[in-house]
Amino acid sequence: MDANASSFKIILGSASVARRKILAEMGYEFTVMTADIDEKGIRKEKPEELVMAIAEAKADAIISKLQTIDNREKDTKPTILVAADTLMETSSQAEAILPKLPVGHYKMDAEPTLLITSDQVVVYEGMVREKPSSKEEARQFIKDYSGGHAATVGSVIITNLKTGFRKGGWDKVEIYFHEIPDEMINKLIEEGTVLYVAGGLIIEHPLILPFIKEVVGTTDSVMGLPKALTERLIKEAL
Repeated sequence: MDANASSFKIILGSASVARRKILAEMGYEFTVMTADIDEKGIRKEKPEELVMAIAEAKADAIISKLQTIDNREKDTKPTILVAADTLMETSSQAEAILPKLPVGHYKMDAEPTLLITSDQVVVYEGMVREKPSSKEEARQFIKDYSGGHAATVGSVIITNLKTGFRKGGWDKVEIYFHEIPDEMINKLIEEGTVLYVAGGLIIEHPLILPFIKEVVGTTDSVMGLPKALTERLIKEAL
């Protein structure tokens, strides 16, 4: 991995501490950029389609930022950015190839730069849950999980900024819970971290970990960046 890491650069398109931790655990060095998009403005019927669409929108927004920065640095004649539609096949591992995008000096670098974007939702009884809108909603989310189960659906999209090649996929994990006491739910809400994650769900949190009965899948996927999928997509994007 060290040899591979030296032959390309990585931009992580996320402010998530958990995603940064996972990518660092994978042995990669990277820089961070955020997309700052209106995720609520993107709606899809299926959770798999939703997380793929949002991750792709994040990639497009960051590429646009890079293009703007590059044009300012060049301070030359304006360039024309041509956007192309992406054909997305939603399957157990959705994939897409994007026509080449102009991304300034990233196309001129000797080594490629890979942009990693991702998104995640929680699915409970067929309903998609994103970040809680309030403490009350977060409390209800966790009460629902108590003694029951939920699933996370997360996407990863890798864009090679040198070639414009883009590929993505999604991963699903089922989580089963023991009964969670109201006292513990109140502590989680007051501590506050659950207010900033999809579905108010953090299985690695020390207050919730004792009440996890079973995880069918990987913890890194629940945390927002499935390692195996990310590693495969990096190799394919290169």
